[in-house]
Amino acid sequence: MKKKVLSALLSVAMVATLLVGCGSKAEETAAPAAEATTEAAPAAEAEEAAPAAEANGKKVGVAMPTQSSERWINDGSNMKAQLEALGYEVDLQYAEDDVQAQVSQIENMIASGVNCLVIASIDSSALVNVEKQAQTAGIPIIAYDRLLMDTDAVSYYATFDNKGVGTAIGKYIVDNAGLDPANPQTIELFMGSPDDNNAHMLYAGLMEQIQPFLDNGALVCKSGQLEFDSNCTLRWDQQTAMKRCEDILTGYYADEDLDIVASAYDGLSYGCMAALEGAGYTADNWPLITGQDAELMATKHIISGKQTMSIAKDTRILAEKCVTMVQAVLEGAEPEINDTTTYNNNVIVVPSYLCTPVAVDKNNYKEVLVDTGYYTEEQLAE
Repeated sequence: MKKKVLSALLSVAMVATLLVGCGSKAEETAAPAAEATTEAAPAAEAEEAAPAAEANGKKVGVAMPTQSSERWINDGSNMKAQLEALGYEVDLQYAEDDVQAQVSQIENMIASGVNCLVIASIDSSALVNVEKQAQTAGIPIIAYDRLLMDTDAVSYYATFDNKGVGTAIGKYIVDNAGLDPANPQTIELFMGSPDDNNAHMLYAGLMEQIQPFLDNGALVCKSGQLEFDSNCTLRWDQQTAMKRCEDILTGYYADEDLDIVASAYDGLSYGCMAALEGAGYTADNWPLITGQDAELMATKHIISGKQTMSIAKDTRILAEKCVTMVQAVLEGAEPEINDTTTYNNNVIVVPSYLCTPVAVDKNNYKEVLVDTGYYTEEQLAE
């Protein structure tokens, strides 16, 4: 099986089809970059927000899963800044991937008298009872990025098109890896957490794209770990992905290169990179590596060629969509919705707003991430 240099895998064709932002309003609605809204907000804005919050008198509880991932820090800070600018008091809590801690945080928010809850769950199955408490207290719940399963207490859902994320990753592989049954390429999958509905949807989107090439022999998964239950990663954990990748490389690729790492998240990609380096991979046989979130570190890796691509998810836009939902709910209005059929949580179909994921690689990261102000050239050069 031939070895490939990453630059030969990159293509600009995907820019025209994927660079669409969040609906048709991405450019119009994008807020300042996360660091600017949390660390460098003008004093005048802060002074204006404080009296508004006092006059508003309404409180929003925001429950986030962890600060171990850059994207969740940005999500939380963006939402807090935007809600406070509208005059709401905000109780922002991170549970550090501790399920019971998140339950306790939400219980405390309910007890403190919040008027609305925004929840990005760690394990939504563990939140059913506390969500019922909120429903009984008349507190509306908005699911953020991760669908809240098995409950009718959730009013709306703000997220990216999660199946679309998997589709974009799969399409990138199909469009850029030069797949040919006459010259099969090896692939291994590193998917997300089994307790996160997003991970299942991403996997479905990915498999729709690559299954025909697995069927015709252009792609070969030597470990045989193609079913979600065999390639998922609890809590999207980097160390777990690294250990699994090490085991796969030792067990199946001692005499042959791994050509494609289909990773569902940048953190998993970092773990796989560490395993590959430990196994002696170099630029001469470095595989195509995908990811999700276009974290700052991942973007630096894309520039250097260590990671091939990622999925950009502008947390400023997602936060804004969620904030408009909160505002509408608290003011008795109808929020903007663009999907009323996809997200069945086993009890109800949750009205949703889906933002569009954008694939980024070395060819278009400046256009997608720098020109929009998501990152600065200085940040990427550090």
